[in-house]
Amino acid sequence: MNTEAAPSPEFEIIVSRHFASWLAEQKTSLAFTTPPLKFFLIGLKPDGQLSIFERTFDRCLGLAVKDNTLYLSTRHQLWRLENSLLPGQLTTDGYDRQYIPRLTHTTGFLGIHDVAIDKNGRVIFVNTRFGCLATISEQYNFIPLWRPPFLSSIIPGDRCHLNGLAMRDGYPAYVTSVSQTDEFDSWRDHRHDGGAVTDIATGETIVNGLSMPHSPRWYKGQLWMTNSGAGQFGRVDLKSGRFEPIAFAPGFLRGLSFSGNYAIVGSSKPRHGNLYSGLALDDELKRRNQEARLGLFVIDLRTGKIVHWLFIETSLRELYDVVTLPGVCRPMALGLVDNDIQKTIFFDPKGFGYKPAPPPHPSQEEN
Repeated sequence: MNTEAAPSPEFEIIVSRHFASWLAEQKTSLAFTTPPLKFFLIGLKPDGQLSIFERTFDRCLGLAVKDNTLYLSTRHQLWRLENSLLPGQLTTDGYDRQYIPRLTHTTGFLGIHDVAIDKNGRVIFVNTRFGCLATISEQYNFIPLWRPPFLSSIIPGDRCHLNGLAMRDGYPAYVTSVSQTDEFDSWRDHRHDGGAVTDIATGETIVNGLSMPHSPRWYKGQLWMTNSGAGQFGRVDLKSGRFEPIAFAPGFLRGLSFSGNYAIVGSSKPRHGNLYSGLALDDELKRRNQEARLGLFVIDLRTGKIVHWLFIETSLRELYDVVTLPGVCRPMALGLVDNDIQKTIFFDPKGFGYKPAPPPHPSQEEN
């Protein structure tokens, strides 16, 4: 079915018949990024129709959510957006989450891909340009935390295309890379079968032979991910070291989140040019007589079947990340280029607690 008129004439969002009902059933909404420019928030209106909200952020990629905080990586910055509404409070337009850009860390161009929050609330991100995991700093562009053992140093230059991060019990556990090579830009020569999953604690390779893997996620005691170059979503058997595909979806799969017994998987149209052509995905699409789609697929983990979908009709071709917003019905966000961010003001009602020190007694002053 066609949704409400989109906020921008540049795109149209089309969803499967029961997609909105599924959101209501799961009591969740979604946020996802479509680089190079768009950040979307998908929820429900009071009448049950789809609510679509979008903002523009330059080269937006990775997303992470924790409680009322949303993190978003962009071309040379990492943004922290905070929900300004109290529990049960709505905006005048009926939104129950209003994310406002509150803080940004200028990182320079690091090619930040996946973003996560650890058990202690620290932001950890995949620094793709330098091939490491890193965190933010008040003094530096970033603080390196870990690099895969097949990289000899932390220097600029995308060598293995480190991209995905899986957290387990609040700590970084696994990463994905397109190759395990140490030469500048060499990952491009290993797109077909050079991809790997690396255990952060041991530095060991858990799975190899993958085609451009992305989005590892630990969920319900298993490691899930996408084998993007083959259009596959599946799980990793940690004992045997095998990737087990459970579903094929027509697209370059990247971006992964979960709700109950369902996976929400992002899908991109392959980029024009050689980088994303000639992969197994091309052959599988031809065999199935399908075209790659830009959007989201909802996959039932119990059956491996695609049960719902959201497609974006636009000139954009890529979707990078998707997160669920549990308990949120209708989210929105303030942008950086309109007047709303100037006019929307909140202050702490518990203020006025400041007590200045009393002035010194005249007898204590120096003559």
